Amino acid sequence: MEFKDIITIDPEKRSGKPCIRGLRITVSDVLEYLAGGMSFDEILIDFPDLTIDDIRACLAFAAERERRLFNITAA
Repeated sequence: MEFKDIITIDPEKRSGKPCIRGLRITVSDVLEYLAGGMSFDEILIDFPDLTIDDIRACLAFAAERERRLFNITAA
């Protein structure tokens, strides 16, 4: 699964924030729910348009951003 197939960025949606499959649900929304203690199952119940692969794509997207940020600051 490639997060690039799931995470979309559209300047017309949510001010260009990374979203899931063109929906209005952002990566940061999902990450905040996870950080707040919600389980994958709880998120899927609250947001039936999402899939477990969507949540995993959010985590992969965040990990990739972290790697890029580290590479920039380490240079």
